[in-house]
Amino acid sequence: MMVATRSRIICAALIAVAAADGYAQAYPAKPVRVVVPSSAGGGTDIVARIIAPDLSKRLGQQFVIENRAGAGTMIGIEIASKAPPDGYTLLMGLSTLAINSALYKKVPYDPVRDFAPITVVASSGSIIVVHPSVPAKSIKELIAFARSRPGQMNYASAGTGTYPHMTMELFLSMAKLKMVHIAYKGTGPAMIDMLAGHTAVMAGTMVTTVPQIRAGRLRGLGVTTLERNSAAPEIPTVAEAGLPGFESVQWYGLLAPANTPKDIVNRLHGEMAKILQQPEIRQRFAADGADPVGNTPDQFAAYIKTELTKWAKVARDAGIKQE
Repeated sequence: MMVATRSRIICAALIAVAAADGYAQAYPAKPVRVVVPSSAGGGTDIVARIIAPDLSKRLGQQFVIENRAGAGTMIGIEIASKAPPDGYTLLMGLSTLAINSALYKKVPYDPVRDFAPITVVASSGSIIVVHPSVPAKSIKELIAFARSRPGQMNYASAGTGTYPHMTMELFLSMAKLKMVHIAYKGTGPAMIDMLAGHTAVMAGTMVTTVPQIRAGRLRGLGVTTLERNSAAPEIPTVAEAGLPGFESVQWYGLLAPANTPKDIVNRLHGEMAKILQQPEIRQRFAADGADPVGNTPDQFAAYIKTELTKWAKVARDAGIKQE
């Protein structure tokens, strides 16, 4: 009797494994929804639309972009976190996945518990720029100039809690500076006031700042990544230009809801790794000042935890806590 029972258990386990393997091999059997938690035309949306056609071609089903903007990306992220864990809803996440948890008392998702990371698709830094009226021509000079005028200089951002805001707060914390934060409703309005000289400093994206630097309307002092960017190789990193150890990266990553079968996660990762090696894909990212990544699910999961710790400290040091 015991032998027969053990045999039935083994058979059931083998059937379950075979069923799971067959499910993964058959995946996807219908279109896949990729939730983008921001509006069309933004960085996250652009990254999703770069990779979606190749995923569709490689996996034989449409990967459909669904923009669900609002509440500092929390609406779209929450929708993806509560979707069935069957591989048919994915999230194109970004740095705010971790930043929101550092800023807000109540976040409708847990960035670690509620997701199965697949891969960081791309990352991009920003450039700390100043208006030409600011006499600083380097990061060291900016630090010295701002330190001599505590609380008198201002800096622009795309809004409280956004990546540009938190990048500047990290800079101020590490440099031990005080500036006044001017929050705008998006990058566009912030850039308009920067160009007009109403604000002095900003951490702007590569796409928005490089043309203005080339035209002489802004002065680029430092790139926020650890390596120089090919879109502006003449601009040193903040770390090498006067603030060792400084790094702030805007990342874009593909995630699935927690408990999505591991075989499906691994298959999606494998396809993404191949897509990100294609020269034309790499060129498209480079044109926007971004670098393709393609790390493993485990590496992505560890990175999210590192980001949570980093931004929580920045928010704490800056005294930022939203309701």
